[in-house]
Amino acid sequence: MVLGPGIRLGARLGVLALLPRLCLLVAVRSGSIRVSASVAGMGGGALSRVLAAAAAPRGAVVERGAHRAGGEAGAVHRTGAGAREFLWASARGGGASSTGRAREGGAASQTVSEIDRKWWVLAAVGTGTFMSALDGSVVNSILPFLRTALATDVATIEWVVTIYLLVVSGLLLGFGRLGDLRGHKGVYMTGLVGFVSSSALCGLSPSVAWLIGARAVQAISAAMLFANSPAILTSTFPGKQRGQALGLQAVMTYLGLTTGPSLGGLLAQHVGWRSVFYINVPVGAVALFLSARFIARDEPQTNRPPFDSAGAALFFLGLLALLVALNRGHSWGWTSPQVIALALCSAALLVAFVRREKRIPHPMLDLRLFSRRAFSSATLSAILNYVCVYGIVFLVPFYLIQGRGLKTGQAGLLLTAQPLAMMISAPISGTLSDRIGVRIPSMAGMAVLACGLFLLSRVGDDTPYAHITMALVVCGLGTGTFIAPNSSGLMGAAPPEKQGIAAGVLATARNAGMVLGVGLSGAILTTILHAGGDSAVVRAVGAGLLVDAALAVAGVLTAALR
Repeated sequence: MVLGPGIRLGARLGVLALLPRLCLLVAVRSGSIRVSASVAGMGGGALSRVLAAAAAPRGAVVERGAHRAGGEAGAVHRTGAGAREFLWASARGGGASSTGRAREGGAASQTVSEIDRKWWVLAAVGTGTFMSALDGSVVNSILPFLRTALATDVATIEWVVTIYLLVVSGLLLGFGRLGDLRGHKGVYMTGLVGFVSSSALCGLSPSVAWLIGARAVQAISAAMLFANSPAILTSTFPGKQRGQALGLQAVMTYLGLTTGPSLGGLLAQHVGWRSVFYINVPVGAVALFLSARFIARDEPQTNRPPFDSAGAALFFLGLLALLVALNRGHSWGWTSPQVIALALCSAALLVAFVRREKRIPHPMLDLRLFSRRAFSSATLSAILNYVCVYGIVFLVPFYLIQGRGLKTGQAGLLLTAQPLAMMISAPISGTLSDRIGVRIPSMAGMAVLACGLFLLSRVGDDTPYAHITMALVVCGLGTGTFIAPNSSGLMGAAPPEKQGIAAGVLATARNAGMVLGVGLSGAILTTILHAGGDSAVVRAVGAGLLVDAALAVAGVLTAALR
């Protein structure tokens, strides 16, 4: 039986209505995994008190005490700035409980609760990061479906992708600074609500104009998520675990960016193009619930400085002009009047932005951050890394599909070797950097990436696919090894009150690297293809990847400067 769009949407909304209860059940049942062991021995009254505590509004006074149930002692109380936790501790006893044991159980349970809470925060932030990164790349593979369904031309439908990248990149710094001033949780939660709502609007699009507008709103929301998620993790995890947490978050970002095209193609082919956007609604609802539940409220600021709206506008317009020039340069021509005019406008606006930021007492971007060598070297290294990574993302599919004749699904399956390798190396490297520092892992990661890119640049018309897969694995291992310690080093170089703007700089560096990587690779590919000759695609891909390998070597040097 084929369901109509209205029935399918109603079914989705019905599922959404159950999500908060399901998530609450998971939270209570787990107590961050440890509650279920005690629940088995509780009476109905004890369990009902726990459920009441879970459902009570945040900040409400919850009964504090200890009770015995089957030899287990548990406590439910408030911790932190009004944030209530589910605190459970095992306290074996021969029978009657004592005040001393109750206190010991409370102290132990608080430690357990704090440990569990931070991983729930990572789950919430990782989910939001994955969604926003995924939607930056997932639409690329469904443009043919969108063009047919919405009856438009190629030039117009490309703006569905372009508008997202441009708006996100231009707003990252502004929302990072806003998070510093108004609170990271509030900005992040607003972004989640906006992202879920705009995803539904994208799925409901009756026309291409509607879809482009909804994508712009989605990009604004994604910028809120990107700019504040690292700051939330930095404030949640202790310094000795910062690299591990940021490494895991980097995995989610990279997975979203790299798996988007293949996932989008599968959904559009088997379910329909609207499902690419609708899938964000239930996932986003879960992320919203987890974020509201576990992310701690920001401490209120006294004497809060004003937000630099003029500086934010100058930066947004200047970066927008630059990114449009880079994004369209290979199609318009790098010496075309449009590209030259955009480049001049960008230069004028960004110079005005820098001069303003130096002059005013409370700038949006504190340029003194770049005087810290650890901060500036990490920023430059991040740009170089993403230039290289997006050289792979852009060039290797051309080689596999046009140069070797693989189908899109086959090429996508082979390309998953890179993100899978990164999933292994990023958490390990992040944990290692917490112990030995960020400099050596960052250098090692860029060096391994350079080796992988060199191996990829040597491909030919009959290179075994095992060789290509191994080269992609090496690239993934290098990227994962680099990205976690580099992100940790950048965030650690900024003071606590500048964590939001530091996260905005990190995300802006990533997006700038993406645009530069695609622009550089596209220019090399176009130049060699126009020259023609035998195996032009293979030669062009090899040349582009060799340039990327050289940039990765430069990244080793910049990583060594910190």
